[in-house]
Amino acid sequence: MFRNFKTVNRMIFGRGCFNQLDDILSEQRSKQRPTIVFVVDDVFKDKPLRERIPLKETDLLLWVNVDHEPKTSYVDQLTDQVRQAMAERRQDLPAGIVGIGGGSTMDLAKAVSLMLTNQGSSVKYQGWDLITHPAVYHAAVPTLSGTGAEVSRTTVLTGPEKKLGINSDYTVFDQVVLDPELIAGAPREQRFYTGMDCYIHCIESLEGTYLNAFSQAYGEKALALCQEVFLEEVPDSDDKLMMASFFGGMSIAYSQVGVAHAMSYGLAFELGVHHGIGNSIVFDYLEEFYPRGVAEFKQMLVKQGIELPRGITANATDEQIERMVNVSLMLEPLWENALGKDWRNIMNRERIRALYRRM
Repeated sequence: MFRNFKTVNRMIFGRGCFNQLDDILSEQRSKQRPTIVFVVDDVFKDKPLRERIPLKETDLLLWVNVDHEPKTSYVDQLTDQVRQAMAERRQDLPAGIVGIGGGSTMDLAKAVSLMLTNQGSSVKYQGWDLITHPAVYHAAVPTLSGTGAEVSRTTVLTGPEKKLGINSDYTVFDQVVLDPELIAGAPREQRFYTGMDCYIHCIESLEGTYLNAFSQAYGEKALALCQEVFLEEVPDSDDKLMMASFFGGMSIAYSQVGVAHAMSYGLAFELGVHHGIGNSIVFDYLEEFYPRGVAEFKQMLVKQGIELPRGITANATDEQIERMVNVSLMLEPLWENALGKDWRNIMNRERIRALYRRM
Protein backbone atom coordinates (compact mmCIF):
# COMPACT_ATOMS: atom_id res chain seq x y z
CA MET A 1 0.00 0.00 0.00
CA PHE A 2 1.44 3.36 -1.04
CA ARG A 3 1.24 6.18 1.49
CA ASN A 4 -0.99 9.07 0.47
CA PHE A 5 0.83 11.80 2.35
CA LYS A 6 -0.12 15.43 2.89
CA THR A 7 1.93 18.42 1.72
CA VAL A 8 1.74 22.14 2.44
CA ASN A 9 -1.36 23.58 0.75
CA ARG A 10 0.04 26.95 -0.21
CA MET A 11 3.46 28.59 -0.20
CA ILE A 12 5.06 31.84 -1.19
CA PHE A 13 8.77 32.38 -1.83
CA GLY A 14 10.85 35.48 -2.44
CA ARG A 15 12.73 38.29 -0.78
CA GLY A 16 10.24 40.62 0.88
CA CYS A 17 7.28 38.26 0.66
CA PHE A 18 6.81 38.51 4.44
CA ASN A 19 5.12 41.83 3.68
CA GLN A 20 2.22 39.89 2.14
CA LEU A 21 1.44 38.02 5.36
CA ASP A 22 -1.36 40.44 6.32
CA ASP A 23 -3.14 39.85 3.00
CA ILE A 24 -2.71 36.09 3.34
CA LEU A 25 -4.18 36.03 6.85
CA SER A 26 -7.08 38.32 5.98
CA GLU A 27 -8.57 35.44 4.00
CA GLN A 28 -8.77 33.37 7.20
CA ARG A 29 -10.39 35.98 9.46
CA SER A 30 -14.16 36.05 9.90
CA LYS A 31 -16.66 37.84 12.14
CA GLN A 32 -17.01 34.70 14.25
CA ARG A 33 -13.26 34.06 14.36
CA PRO A 34 -11.26 37.27 13.81
CA THR A 35 -8.28 36.34 16.01
CA ILE A 36 -4.90 35.23 14.72
CA VAL A 37 -2.47 33.83 17.29
CA PHE A 38 1.16 34.70 16.53
CA VAL A 39 3.66 32.29 18.12
CA VAL A 40 6.98 34.13 17.84
CA ASP A 41 10.51 33.35 19.05
CA ASP A 42 11.23 35.78 21.90
CA VAL A 43 14.64 36.55 20.39
CA PHE A 44 12.72 39.05 18.20
CA LYS A 45 11.16 40.95 21.13
CA ASP A 46 13.48 43.91 20.67
CA LYS A 47 14.21 43.42 16.97
CA PRO A 48 12.73 45.29 13.96
CA LEU A 49 10.76 42.19 12.97
CA ARG A 50 8.42 42.82 15.89
CA GLU A 51 7.05 45.95 14.26
CA ARG A 52 6.49 44.11 10.97
CA ILE A 53 4.15 41.50 12.43
CA PRO A 54 0.65 42.35 11.07
CA LEU A 55 -0.98 42.34 14.51
CA LYS A 56 -4.62 43.42 14.76
CA GLU A 57 -6.43 44.59 17.89
CA THR A 58 -8.20 41.25 18.24
CA ASP A 59 -5.01 39.18 17.81
CA LEU A 60 -2.89 37.39 20.38
CA LEU A 61 0.91 37.57 20.40
CA LEU A 62 2.73 34.79 22.27
CA TRP A 63 6.46 35.25 22.75
CA VAL A 64 7.89 31.76 23.16
CA ASN A 65 11.26 30.77 24.54
CA VAL A 66 13.11 28.04 22.67
CA ASP A 67 16.39 28.04 24.59
CA HIS A 68 15.38 24.45 25.28
CA GLU A 69 13.65 22.19 22.80
CA PRO A 70 9.82 22.13 22.96
CA LYS A 71 8.33 20.11 25.79
CA THR A 72 4.84 18.68 25.98
CA SER A 73 4.27 20.62 29.21
CA TYR A 74 5.06 23.89 27.39
CA VAL A 75 2.66 23.00 24.56
CA ASP A 76 -0.10 22.29 27.08
CA GLN A 77 0.62 25.60 28.84
CA LEU A 78 0.44 27.59 25.61
CA THR A 79 -2.72 25.78 24.52
CA ASP A 80 -4.42 26.65 27.81
CA GLN A 81 -3.32 30.25 27.38
CA VAL A 82 -4.91 30.42 23.92
CA ARG A 83 -8.10 28.74 25.11
CA GLN A 84 -8.43 31.25 27.95
CA ALA A 85 -7.87 34.16 25.56
CA MET A 86 -10.50 32.78 23.19
CA ALA A 87 -12.98 32.44 26.05
CA GLU A 88 -12.39 36.07 27.00
CA ARG A 89 -13.02 37.06 23.38
CA ARG A 90 -16.11 34.81 23.24
CA GLN A 91 -14.69 32.79 20.36
CA ASP A 92 -14.56 29.01 20.16
CA LEU A 93 -11.29 28.94 18.22
CA PRO A 94 -8.87 31.41 16.64
CA ALA A 95 -8.90 31.97 12.90
CA GLY A 96 -5.37 30.61 12.78
CA ILE A 97 -1.95 30.11 14.35
CA VAL A 98 1.21 31.59 12.82
CA GLY A 99 4.65 30.36 13.88
CA ILE A 100 7.50 32.84 13.29
CA GLY A 101 10.96 31.51 14.13
CA GLY A 102 13.13 28.44 13.71
CA GLY A 103 12.23 24.77 13.84
CA SER A 104 11.32 24.72 17.54
CA THR A 105 9.02 27.73 17.22
CA MET A 106 7.34 26.23 14.17
CA ASP A 107 6.91 22.95 16.05
CA LEU A 108 5.24 24.80 18.93
CA ALA A 109 2.86 26.50 16.49
CA LYS A 110 2.00 23.15 14.92
CA ALA A 111 1.44 21.52 18.29
CA VAL A 112 -0.81 24.28 19.64
CA SER A 113 -2.90 24.26 16.45
CA LEU A 114 -3.44 20.52 16.94
CA MET A 115 -4.15 20.61 20.66
CA LEU A 116 -6.82 23.30 20.32
CA THR A 117 -9.01 20.73 18.55
CA ASN A 118 -7.86 17.53 20.30
CA GLN A 119 -8.57 16.93 23.97
CA GLY A 120 -6.07 16.05 26.68
CA SER A 121 -2.35 16.55 27.01
CA SER A 122 -0.03 16.58 24.01
CA VAL A 123 1.76 13.63 25.66
CA LYS A 124 -0.96 11.23 24.50
CA TYR A 125 -0.38 12.14 20.86
CA GLN A 126 3.36 11.49 20.70
CA GLY A 127 3.61 8.83 18.03
CA TRP A 128 2.26 8.12 14.57
CA ASP A 129 -1.25 9.11 13.42
CA LEU A 130 -2.83 9.47 16.86
CA ILE A 131 -4.48 12.82 16.13
CA THR A 132 -8.22 12.41 15.43
CA HIS A 133 -9.39 15.97 14.59
CA PRO A 134 -7.95 18.45 12.08
CA ALA A 135 -5.92 21.34 13.47
CA VAL A 136 -6.97 24.96 13.17
CA TYR A 137 -5.45 26.80 10.21
CA HIS A 138 -1.71 27.18 10.80
CA ALA A 139 1.04 28.96 8.89
CA ALA A 140 4.84 29.12 9.18
CA VAL A 141 7.34 31.90 8.66
CA PRO A 142 10.86 30.42 9.04
CA THR A 143 13.61 32.70 10.35
CA LEU A 144 16.12 29.82 10.29
CA SER A 145 16.45 27.18 7.59
CA GLY A 146 17.47 23.56 7.76
CA THR A 147 15.11 21.61 9.99
CA GLY A 148 12.44 21.14 7.33
CA ALA A 149 9.83 21.84 10.03
CA GLU A 150 8.06 24.14 7.59
CA VAL A 151 7.12 21.19 5.39
CA SER A 152 7.15 18.11 7.64
CA ARG A 153 4.23 16.21 9.18
CA THR A 154 6.00 16.11 12.53
CA THR A 155 6.14 18.38 15.55
CA VAL A 156 9.03 17.13 17.68
CA LEU A 157 8.32 17.23 21.42
CA THR A 158 10.07 16.05 24.56
CA GLY A 159 7.68 14.45 27.03
CA PRO A 160 8.19 13.06 30.51
CA GLU A 161 9.17 9.63 29.17
CA LYS A 162 10.38 10.16 25.61
CA LYS A 163 11.30 12.55 22.84
CA LEU A 164 8.95 11.74 20.00
CA GLY A 165 7.02 13.77 17.48
CA ILE A 166 3.33 14.16 16.91
CA ASN A 167 3.34 12.63 13.45
CA SER A 168 0.15 13.29 11.52
CA ASP A 169 -1.15 14.59 8.21
CA TYR A 170 -3.00 17.17 10.31
CA THR A 171 0.35 18.53 11.51
CA VAL A 172 1.36 19.86 8.08
CA PHE A 173 1.14 23.63 7.69
CA ASP A 174 -1.61 25.13 5.54
CA GLN A 175 0.62 28.02 4.43
CA VAL A 176 4.36 28.67 4.37
CA VAL A 177 5.97 32.07 3.82
CA LEU A 178 9.57 31.62 2.65
CA ASP A 179 11.37 34.98 2.76
CA PRO A 180 15.18 34.59 2.53
CA GLU A 181 15.64 38.08 4.00
CA LEU A 182 14.43 36.76 7.37
CA ILE A 183 17.30 34.29 7.80
CA ALA A 184 20.07 36.73 6.86
CA GLY A 185 20.87 37.80 10.42
CA ALA A 186 21.06 34.35 12.01
CA PRO A 187 24.12 33.76 14.25
CA ARG A 188 26.85 31.90 12.36
CA GLU A 189 26.97 28.75 14.50
CA GLN A 190 23.18 28.51 14.77
CA ARG A 191 22.89 28.86 10.99
CA PHE A 192 25.47 26.11 10.53
CA TYR A 193 23.92 23.60 12.92
CA THR A 194 20.43 24.18 11.56
CA GLY A 195 21.78 23.78 8.03
CA MET A 196 23.48 20.54 9.06
CA ASP A 197 20.13 19.16 10.10
CA CYS A 198 19.14 19.50 6.44
CA TYR A 199 22.43 18.08 5.18
CA ILE A 200 22.14 15.04 7.46
CA HIS A 201 18.46 14.61 6.44
CA CYS A 202 19.68 14.26 2.87
CA ILE A 203 22.50 11.82 3.59
CA GLU A 204 20.25 9.59 5.69
CA SER A 205 17.44 9.68 3.15
CA LEU A 206 19.64 9.08 0.11
CA GLU A 207 21.48 6.17 1.75
CA GLY A 208 18.44 4.63 3.42
CA THR A 209 16.58 1.45 2.53
CA TYR A 210 13.34 3.44 2.07
CA LEU A 211 14.85 5.40 -0.83
CA ASN A 212 12.67 5.89 -3.90
CA ALA A 213 12.69 8.18 -6.93
CA PHE A 214 10.51 10.78 -5.20
CA SER A 215 12.78 11.06 -2.14
CA GLN A 216 15.89 10.87 -4.28
CA ALA A 217 14.80 13.75 -6.52
CA TYR A 218 14.27 16.12 -3.60
CA GLY A 219 17.19 14.77 -1.56
CA GLU A 220 19.77 15.13 -4.31
CA LYS A 221 18.80 18.74 -5.00
CA ALA A 222 18.78 19.63 -1.30
CA LEU A 223 22.18 17.98 -0.86
CA ALA A 224 23.64 19.92 -3.81
CA LEU A 225 22.32 23.19 -2.37
CA CYS A 226 23.85 22.41 1.04
CA GLN A 227 27.18 21.69 -0.63
CA GLU A 228 27.07 25.07 -2.36
CA VAL A 229 26.15 26.93 0.82
CA PHE A 230 28.67 25.30 3.16
CA LEU A 231 31.58 24.46 0.86
CA GLU A 232 31.53 27.37 -1.59
CA GLU A 233 31.11 31.14 -1.52
CA VAL A 234 27.75 31.89 -3.16
CA PRO A 235 26.06 35.32 -3.04
CA ASP A 236 22.52 33.96 -2.74
CA SER A 237 23.30 31.45 -0.01
CA ASP A 238 20.26 32.37 2.10
CA ASP A 239 17.91 31.70 -0.81
CA LYS A 240 19.64 28.39 -1.52
CA LEU A 241 19.63 27.31 2.14
CA MET A 242 15.94 28.10 2.46
CA MET A 243 15.14 25.93 -0.55
CA ALA A 244 17.50 23.18 0.65
CA SER A 245 15.53 23.04 3.88
CA PHE A 246 12.23 22.78 2.02
CA PHE A 247 13.50 20.11 -0.39
CA GLY A 248 15.20 18.20 2.42
CA GLY A 249 11.93 18.10 4.34
CA MET A 250 10.14 16.86 1.23
CA SER A 251 12.75 14.16 0.73
CA ILE A 252 12.03 12.52 4.07
CA ALA A 253 8.26 12.91 3.64
CA TYR A 254 8.29 9.75 1.53
CA SER A 255 11.26 8.05 3.20
CA GLN A 256 12.92 8.56 6.60
CA VAL A 257 16.03 9.75 8.39
CA GLY A 258 18.47 7.38 10.07
CA VAL A 259 21.11 6.69 12.71
CA ALA A 260 22.12 10.28 13.50
CA HIS A 261 18.57 11.42 14.12
CA ALA A 262 17.68 8.33 16.14
CA MET A 263 20.63 8.85 18.46
CA SER A 264 20.34 12.64 18.68
CA TYR A 265 16.89 12.18 20.21
CA GLY A 266 18.56 10.39 23.12
CA LEU A 267 21.01 13.27 23.63
CA ALA A 268 18.18 15.78 23.57
CA PHE A 269 15.97 13.87 25.98
CA GLU A 270 18.61 13.17 28.62
CA LEU A 271 21.12 16.01 28.22
CA GLY A 272 19.03 18.74 26.62
CA VAL A 273 21.25 18.98 23.52
CA HIS A 274 19.58 20.98 20.74
CA HIS A 275 18.54 19.03 17.69
CA GLY A 276 20.93 20.48 15.10
CA ILE A 277 23.92 20.33 17.44
CA GLY A 278 22.96 16.82 18.54
CA ASN A 279 22.72 15.58 14.97
CA SER A 280 26.15 17.05 14.21
CA ILE A 281 27.76 15.55 17.31
CA VAL A 282 26.39 12.09 16.51
CA PHE A 283 27.05 12.26 12.77
CA ASP A 284 30.72 12.99 13.39
CA TYR A 285 31.08 9.42 14.77
CA LEU A 286 29.13 7.58 12.06
CA GLU A 287 31.85 6.88 9.46
CA GLU A 288 30.94 3.17 9.40
CA PHE A 289 27.39 4.01 8.29
CA TYR A 290 27.84 7.14 6.16
CA PRO A 291 31.55 7.32 5.18
CA ARG A 292 31.28 9.82 2.31
CA GLY A 293 28.79 12.03 4.12
CA VAL A 294 30.86 12.18 7.31
CA ALA A 295 34.02 13.00 5.34
CA GLU A 296 32.28 15.88 3.58
CA PHE A 297 30.72 17.03 6.86
CA LYS A 298 34.21 17.32 8.35
CA GLN A 299 35.22 19.50 5.38
CA MET A 300 32.25 21.74 6.11
CA LEU A 301 33.31 22.08 9.73
CA VAL A 302 36.74 23.31 8.62
CA LYS A 303 35.36 25.58 5.89
CA GLN A 304 32.89 27.23 8.27
CA GLY A 305 35.29 27.38 11.21
CA ILE A 306 33.06 25.35 13.51
CA GLU A 307 34.33 23.32 16.46
CA LEU A 308 31.96 20.64 17.66
CA PRO A 309 31.30 20.25 21.40
CA ARG A 310 33.32 17.33 22.73
CA GLY A 311 33.00 15.09 25.75
CA ILE A 312 29.31 15.78 26.33
CA THR A 313 28.68 12.27 27.66
CA ALA A 314 31.90 12.07 29.69
CA ASN A 315 30.08 12.58 32.99
CA ALA A 316 26.90 10.73 32.07
CA THR A 317 25.95 7.96 34.46
CA ASP A 318 25.19 4.43 33.31
CA GLU A 319 21.53 5.14 34.03
CA GLN A 320 21.57 8.21 31.80
CA ILE A 321 23.21 6.29 28.98
CA GLU A 322 20.59 3.55 29.29
CA ARG A 323 17.80 6.12 29.02
CA MET A 324 19.44 7.56 25.90
CA VAL A 325 19.55 4.09 24.39
CA ASN A 326 15.89 3.51 25.28
CA VAL A 327 14.78 6.75 23.63
CA SER A 328 16.84 6.02 20.55
CA LEU A 329 15.45 2.51 20.14
CA MET A 330 11.86 3.80 20.20
CA LEU A 331 12.44 5.27 16.75
CA GLU A 332 12.11 1.98 14.89
CA PRO A 333 11.31 3.43 11.41
CA LEU A 334 14.57 5.39 11.50
CA TRP A 335 16.63 2.30 12.28
CA GLU A 336 14.85 0.25 9.63
CA ASN A 337 15.48 2.94 7.02
CA ALA A 338 19.16 3.06 7.97
CA LEU A 339 19.89 -0.64 8.32
CA GLY A 340 17.00 -2.64 6.87
CA LYS A 341 14.37 -4.90 8.40
CA ASP A 342 17.05 -6.91 10.21
CA TRP A 343 18.33 -3.80 12.00
CA ARG A 344 17.89 -5.25 15.50
CA ASN A 345 20.58 -7.84 14.76
CA ILE A 346 22.90 -5.16 13.40
CA MET A 347 22.50 -2.36 15.92
CA ASN A 348 22.08 -3.75 19.42
CA ARG A 349 22.08 -1.91 22.74
CA GLU A 350 25.81 -2.49 23.24
CA ARG A 351 26.75 -0.78 19.97
CA ILE A 352 24.50 2.19 20.65
CA ARG A 353 25.84 2.46 24.20
CA ALA A 354 29.43 2.40 22.93
CA LEU A 355 28.71 5.16 20.40
CA TYR A 356 27.18 7.37 23.08
CA ARG A 357 30.23 6.82 25.28
CA ARG A 358 32.53 8.01 22.45
CA MET A 359 30.77 11.38 22.44
